[in-house]
Amino acid sequence: MREGFEQATIKIEKKQEFAKLQAAVEQAFLPEKAERFLKQMDRKGIRVREFDSVLSARLLEGAGSGAAADSGLSAWQLYQELPLSDQAQMREFYLSKLETVDTALRHKFKKLYQYY
Repeated sequence: MREGFEQATIKIEKKQEFAKLQAAVEQAFLPEKAERFLKQMDRKGIRVREFDSVLSARLLEGAGSGAAADSGLSAWQLYQELPLSDQAQMREFYLSKLETVDTALRHKFKKLYQYY
């Protein structure tokens, strides 16, 4: 009998920083903000799965997500504060959120969603 894949639970070490960055990602992918966020990526030539590029271009701040700004740190700085295990979980969270974008909007920005 085969069992389905179950992701291992890894404890978040820096909960406050992780939560602030998580809120910024969630804000960027809200239905009313996702199109603006994707347009910013398109203008900068960043593909949607390039999380490091999104952070370094400060696109999460441009998406109107105040959670990171409230801490006085940019999303990139918050990410750098995280240990590697938390960073990996944040990348996974980001990748899961980009798949929640409405299908019509994903089709409109299909170039950003391409793997190559």
